[in-house]
Amino acid sequence: MSAADLTPDLAAKVAVAPVTRPRRHVSTRFLRSELRLIFGRRRNQAGLGILAAVPLIIAIAVKVSTSGSGRGPDFFASITSNGLFVALAALTLEMGLFLPLAVGTIAGDSIAGEANIGTLRYLLTVPVHRSRLIAVKFAAITIFSLVATAWVSLVGAVAGLALFGGGDMTTLSGTQIAMGSAVLRVVIATFYLGLCFASLGAIGLFISTLTEQPIGATIAVVVLNVMSFILDSIPQVSWLHEWLPTHWWVSFGDVLRDPIAWGDLARGLLTAAGYALVFWLAAWARFSDKDVTG
Repeated sequence: MSAADLTPDLAAKVAVAPVTRPRRHVSTRFLRSELRLIFGRRRNQAGLGILAAVPLIIAIAVKVSTSGSGRGPDFFASITSNGLFVALAALTLEMGLFLPLAVGTIAGDSIAGEANIGTLRYLLTVPVHRSRLIAVKFAAITIFSLVATAWVSLVGAVAGLALFGGGDMTTLSGTQIAMGSAVLRVVIATFYLGLCFASLGAIGLFISTLTEQPIGATIAVVVLNVMSFILDSIPQVSWLHEWLPTHWWVSFGDVLRDPIAWGDLARGLLTAAGYALVFWLAAWARFSDKDVTG
C-alpha cells in the first residue's frame, strides 16, 4: 500500500506516530563487581577484622580494669553505665589512624591498583566510559567507608551491651535518654563519620590517578590525614583549622548532647561534601586525559 492509498486521517496518524526507542537501563553491574572485589579480597577482610578487634579490646579492658580517654568526647568513663558507649569510644580511637588507613587503602588501590596489575586498560576497552569508571570507583569507596565505620560501631555496640548492658543513656549534657533514642544517635554518629571518611576517600581517589603504585597512594593519604590532625592541634594556625578535612570529625560526639548540637555536624558535612566534590572533579579531570599504557 502506498502513501497515496491512505485516507487523510490514517495518513495523519502515520505521520505523527512517535518512534519508540528502547529505554536505557541503568546497570549496577559494574558497581556490584567493584564491591565484590573490595569485600572479597582477603587483605580487606583481614583489615575489617583488625577494625573489629579494637572495640573488643576496649570492652574487655574496661571490664577488667580502668581505661583512659582518647581525643574527642570522653566516652570511656561512661562505658560501664551503658554498653553503647563502647561503639563511640571505638570510633573515637579508630578515627585517628585505623579507619583512615582502611579507607586510604581502598582509595589508593582504586585506580593505581588497576594500572599496576594491567587491568585498567582492559576496563577502558570493554568499553567503560572514564567518567563512569571514576563515578563507580568513588561510589564503592563511599560504600566501603560507611560499611567499615558501621562495622566498628556494630561490633562495639554488641560487645558493650553483652558486657555492660543497655538501658537509659546519660548524654554529655547530663540528661537521660531512652535506649531507642540512644541507638538512633549512635547510628547518626556512625553515618556522619562514614561520610567524613568518604571525603578522605575522594582525596585518595585523586592521588590514585597520579601514580601506578597503590602503596604509595595509600601512604600519601595516611600522611595527609596525620598532617591534618597535627595542624589541627597547633594554635598558631587556628585560622586554618576549620578548613582541614579532619577538623570536624570529633563533632560526631555532638549527637550525644541534649538537644543534639547540629551546628558543627552540618559544617562537618558541608566540609566533607566540599572535599569530596573538589577532589572527585580533580580525579575526573586528571583521569579523563590520562594516558593508560598498563
